Amino acid sequence: MDKEEAPRRMTRFSASTSTSNILHATKGNNLETLTTNELLVGGDSISLDDIIANFPARSSQILEIARLLGPLNSPLLPLFMYGGASTGKTSIILQLFRHLNRPIVYSSCRTCYNQRILFESVLNQLLLHRKNVANCYTNAKRCERPSDFVNFLREALTSVINNLKEKSNKLVSGNKIHGGMGNIIYLVFDNFHLVRDWDKSSTILPLLFNLYDMLKMPEVGLIFISGTSPDTFYSNMGYVEPIPIYFPDYTEGDIRQILLRNQANQKLYSSFLDVALRPFCRITRQVGELSNALKPLFEKYCEPLSDKGKGVIPTEDMKRRLFNHIKPHIASSLNDVFKVSSPASSKVKVGKETKHKGSPKRSERFEEIGDLDFHMSTSAKYLLISSFLASRNPATLDASLFDSKGGSDNRKRKRKASEKVLEKKEILEEELLMKGPGTFPLERLIAIFQCIVSVAEEPYDEEEPNSNELGAECSNGSLISDVLLQLSTLCNANFIFKGKSCPIEGSTRYRSTISENLALKQVARSLKFPLSKYLYRN
Repeated sequence: MDKEEAPRRMTRFSASTSTSNILHATKGNNLETLTTNELLVGGDSISLDDIIANFPARSSQILEIARLLGPLNSPLLPLFMYGGASTGKTSIILQLFRHLNRPIVYSSCRTCYNQRILFESVLNQLLLHRKNVANCYTNAKRCERPSDFVNFLREALTSVINNLKEKSNKLVSGNKIHGGMGNIIYLVFDNFHLVRDWDKSSTILPLLFNLYDMLKMPEVGLIFISGTSPDTFYSNMGYVEPIPIYFPDYTEGDIRQILLRNQANQKLYSSFLDVALRPFCRITRQVGELSNALKPLFEKYCEPLSDKGKGVIPTEDMKRRLFNHIKPHIASSLNDVFKVSSPASSKVKVGKETKHKGSPKRSERFEEIGDLDFHMSTSAKYLLISSFLASRNPATLDASLFDSKGGSDNRKRKRKASEKVLEKKEILEEELLMKGPGTFPLERLIAIFQCIVSVAEEPYDEEEPNSNELGAECSNGSLISDVLLQLSTLCNANFIFKGKSCPIEGSTRYRSTISENLALKQVARSLKFPLSKYLYRN
């Protein structure tokens, strides 16, 4: 038998020398590749006219931002771009900096979900530091306190600005007037409205708004991109008010113009939008959501046509025939706009027909549920249930009701309650009935929504282990922005009442207006959701 070699014991010195050699070898490569060009938006150059053409109904905002940015090396007052989701704020600012060829430091407050990660993300970009194996995926600076961030930021900005000035001087000495990046660097904070939900938002918000005054560097520009208006950020601390630029929601005509772009047969697609666009716009006006929802529906629309409708010019008779073909599929597609897993609508309908053929009264009730399926998406139903639970249940019981097992377990406690406990329970129930539905903040509503959606997914995942697409899409953070859009729709329909902001908390309060009969017998039953299991009185 061959003799096995004994493993050589590695000393601390040999380990340090071997790893240091690897680090030096890789560091040398990193320092050569990372330059100030890393701060530019990648891609080929693009003209201002192309940007306006790529973003219909946004020409006024694009021209206004370009005017405020001004020519090369022009100082900039802080900008505050705000508007609803999917209105083109981030895409337009990135495309404008791609057109202007100027350096930016972009940080999203969604991925940088606390102040330390935000500080370190900004410093990593300014110090041209990229986390990799060579540096053990560490940051350039460890920064937790706002005072340290301001000092590190000033040092890093001074270094970058000096490098930019050296480059511009070389271009001037070489008689190259065009092609320079300028001496100004822009700090872009995206999803800025999420900072209000952070633990130390009362400290970080005044800090970021006061950066312009604290740094006192005309070579630095600040741009804030938010989903809410600047009124929601005002505080008693004085700072230079940023210039607001509003991005309104797209109208139905704007969405139509956007969707018609890059279509092979625009006349056929226009006839399809005449039929399908309006009902979908009542649910969502996000272009990405509409594009994904209308794509399979348009394929159904083109099924009766040969060669998928290429080169076909639709006549009035053809439009009428295609509309009759697609009409049964519109209702099911409306429920699929928001991907929350639920039992298939066809199975629910078959169950209704088989169980309630005999009694006409019951069949009428289930027809009402069917109408509810047509007019309301699955996501809106779960949001209604979440608001109902948030109004009826005390906030202190959320942790026990929405635990990892999904709801409270009544089998744990089988002791007979005493008379005093029963009396206290009856008094508490009467008090709850007298008070009526309570108010709740938006954070609690979203937390309950996520809990009940995850609970609703579990049984269907067991039955159908191969179909995990809906569950995967539901876990994405993008669903929250869709829920906020649905919330405004339910508030406009008076299913949820939106009150004024609480003077102590500073956040808007909501209240559910639906009755227990509607919540239990219609909404919850149509989803097969055990609502009574989560009610505190039960």
